[in-house]
Amino acid sequence: MPEESNRTVFSSADSNSQQDKDKYFLDSADKISYFYEADALGPNGELKVDPSLSLNKIGHALHELNPVFREVTFNEKVKECCFQLGYEDPVLVQSMYIFKNPGLGSEVIAHQDATYLHTEPVKVVGFWVALEDATQENGCLWFSKGSHKSGVHRRYVRNPDKNSSDLLIYTSPLPYYQKSGFTPVPVKKGTCILIHGQVVHYSHPNKSNKSRHAYTFHVVEQKNTKYSEDNWLQAPDKPFLSLYRN
Repeated sequence: MPEESNRTVFSSADSNSQQDKDKYFLDSADKISYFYEADALGPNGELKVDPSLSLNKIGHALHELNPVFREVTFNEKVKECCFQLGYEDPVLVQSMYIFKNPGLGSEVIAHQDATYLHTEPVKVVGFWVALEDATQENGCLWFSKGSHKSGVHRRYVRNPDKNSSDLLIYTSPLPYYQKSGFTPVPVKKGTCILIHGQVVHYSHPNKSNKSRHAYTFHVVEQKNTKYSEDNWLQAPDKPFLSLYRN
């Protein structure tokens, strides 16, 4: 884990997020990087809580650099899922271990994965594996039924204004989503949820005394699609890993 002065907070909040300005986040595509909960750090990066409870997530190249996560990610079941979904040349673009620790795990705002991992045309799927039971109390996922048919509502991109302190920006404000239109999806440990790139989903903060760990990774189609050059996440000096060829 990073030294005190280099600790970075991750938040899905819409404005003034540290990762918008932070090169550590921008350069994490090919690394194993550590991101903290806002309430876990003091003003100088000192820990206010037990280190085991302090992290929001670890990302974004676990699937490439960690042998345990690589084995799970390139599992034959994953390849079969993508084959059944019609993916012809799928690549792995990112992976994350999400902690959602008790009392500290923050809200993940309503969003579409294609906002962050955009392709033209859109073809991205998320694999979300519950490593512990996910309940309404500890912050399970909520989905808006049918929202995958409504297009991509906004993008999260590299800022074209090189003079701005914000390295990353949203292309429009957060849309208003009626909370009554969402359905909770509590699942047992070991369940894998497949997430369409355009379905709107979110999770509440974890106010319970139980953690809600999950491993998630995203696959995009390369055949007859273009991975957007202004996506926040870019492969720095080599192509994304092929799912079928690894």
